[in-house]
Amino acid sequence: MVASDVKPDAQDDKRRVFSGIQPSGIMHVGNYVGAIRNWVNMLDSYECTFCVVDLHAMTVPYKAEEMRRRVFEAFAVNMAAGLDPGRCRLFVQSHVPEVTELCWILMNCSSMGELSRMTQFKEKSEKLGGQVCAGLFTYPVLMAADILLYKASIVPVGDDQTQHLEFAREVARTFNSRFGETFPEPAPLLSKVPRLMGLDGKDKMSKSLDNYISLLDDKELIWDKLRTAATDPARMRRGDPGTPEKCNLYAMHRAFSPQEDVRWAAEGCRTAGIGCIECKRCLAGHMAEELAPVRERYAELSADPENIRRLMAEGARQCSAIARRTMEEVRQKVGLRQL
Repeated sequence: MVASDVKPDAQDDKRRVFSGIQPSGIMHVGNYVGAIRNWVNMLDSYECTFCVVDLHAMTVPYKAEEMRRRVFEAFAVNMAAGLDPGRCRLFVQSHVPEVTELCWILMNCSSMGELSRMTQFKEKSEKLGGQVCAGLFTYPVLMAADILLYKASIVPVGDDQTQHLEFAREVARTFNSRFGETFPEPAPLLSKVPRLMGLDGKDKMSKSLDNYISLLDDKELIWDKLRTAATDPARMRRGDPGTPEKCNLYAMHRAFSPQEDVRWAAEGCRTAGIGCIECKRCLAGHMAEELAPVRERYAELSADPENIRRLMAEGARQCSAIARRTMEEVRQKVGLRQL
């Protein structure tokens, strides 16, 4: 299912969307293209709830002060990139504690066998070595609680999250079967945009690998990073033709450049009509142009931290009202409240 395939219900003006993003410390162009920009485009067509998932970010070692800074920055960057709290619910996950209660209830509707098959758990476990915590194993249950608490029917996800969403659908089915119809089974909304890898062309963008372009990088820094970025390995020399579909820079062109320049980059790569440095200069210009307003808006927002905290509190207040209603229904259905 892609964005163009999903239409609001005929009987409802909007359908409820939920998605979240981790406060990684650096909001980069991979986050922007894969999630935030798509969310912004949904604001007028759906009832949207978006979340900075700080509880999910606890599954790897961190420092408390660093977490506070990262949550603040992620919230502000999402706003700077176009998530207007006046047009959607934007909040911090831990500020609505009902999600942890629902997570525990859903734990008892979840199979350890299913959790052990999660690809992301296997991959992250290998990277962390002996630092694997139980929270990483049960990460998909918390993700399911996020979605089901707000009774979302649509979840924008990348292809790396579809397994987790299918798990959430299974948990919803199990709960509804045991305790009565309560939760909708959330449908995935997959983006058409290309998946961006890191500047090394091998791994996902991340601060730890230093292979990212931040949403807050200026024009000079964007060019400095793109200048040394990996391209099609077949183009060892200027005259070597390449295959643009194998080049991460071409994926970035598709995400940031107008169609005429996307075609120019593809044709120039295949025929060796342009060099990689020319391709990178063109991309850097388009990327810097799109990101400049985000950087400027972030500077304005971060200059007034009290306003950011006020907006966090307002988002939590709005979402708490929904969460309380859901949990009152859930508690009664599972027998934790006397009728």
